[in-house]
Amino acid sequence: MTTAALIVAAGRGTRAGGDLPKQWQVVAGRPVAAWTLAAFARHPRIDHVLMVVHPDDRALAPDGVETVAGGATRAASVRAGLEALAGRGIDKVLIHDVARACVDAGVIDAVLDALDTSEGAAPGLAVTDALWRGADHVTGTESRDGLYRAQTPQGFRFDAILAAHRAHPGEAADDVAVARAAGIGVMITRGSEDNIKITQPGDFARAAAILEGRQMTAPDIRLGNGYDVHRFGPGDHVMLCGLRVPHDRALQGHSDADVGMHAITDAIYGALAMGDIGRHFPPGDPQWKGAESHIFLRHAVELARDRGFAVSNIDCTLICERPKIGPHADAMQQALADITGLEAGRISVKATTSERLGFTGREEGIAAIATATLVKT
Repeated sequence: MTTAALIVAAGRGTRAGGDLPKQWQVVAGRPVAAWTLAAFARHPRIDHVLMVVHPDDRALAPDGVETVAGGATRAASVRAGLEALAGRGIDKVLIHDVARACVDAGVIDAVLDALDTSEGAAPGLAVTDALWRGADHVTGTESRDGLYRAQTPQGFRFDAILAAHRAHPGEAADDVAVARAAGIGVMITRGSEDNIKITQPGDFARAAAILEGRQMTAPDIRLGNGYDVHRFGPGDHVMLCGLRVPHDRALQGHSDADVGMHAITDAIYGALAMGDIGRHFPPGDPQWKGAESHIFLRHAVELARDRGFAVSNIDCTLICERPKIGPHADAMQQALADITGLEAGRISVKATTSERLGFTGREEGIAAIATATLVKT
């Protein structure tokens, strides 16, 4: 089951004021769009994020985020995003307004859970205030029974909402309206008072208070560990932690067999709860035959960044009798720093022997253990 998040960010947002459209204005130290993207990119049940932007705004989108140009209306922008996702095997899609930067994981989870049994689902808040009709004076009242304030993300089975948008003749209040016009049932899920939509100038302060309040709570810190082994074979050097080390044998593997870098990469994937190298770079795929391991490590670091995490530190222990690691440890730390973008002082490379016990003691191969710490930015 593959789930995508479609972030609608092609509007101009003139009611919010400012020199830039509201999605590119800064709130709590980051652009509104960055907060919104992070909420979905770091969510473990979201596999892909696509942002629909105004053609003039593509340079403003964060690096590494896939974008597609929007249309003249919200419905046209959503349609453009859905068409860009078509043919990718997407099963569920969450359509979210970029201006709702304070959306939380609980709101997202409730929509995803509802899509297991319903073609559509969207968060809402029951209306609790009295409702009046009138202009300068009250001319009547309305019952609030059964009324809800609509929020996003609005989630759907992908094929159903794509067909609904293709058949819809024009603009709509939201995607629930498009879905209902096509006969798609939409379940109401739990919304949140914090899931505000930035619309007026004063809403920036409200959003900042919510986001800053979350940052003051306990930080989101993740730990992951990795373990890897490669056997020796013919050769005249080994690749260890990005460094070519002369040796009378080489490590064998589908890639360059850098056992240290593989363990570090798996530690980062583990902290993200996203499997291991084999999941992202299948060993049966011939394109990775002989690949340099910095490709895998950079991918893991970028994946962490896309989900709102920074790698804080890395600790790697190489287990072998030979070659001696000590003389090369500083150069290995610098090589890893160059690949990951971390300061060398945040990376530890050290070695131990197994006292001549086991396969490492018999010098049949090298093992590596690594730990990585990720911190939510």
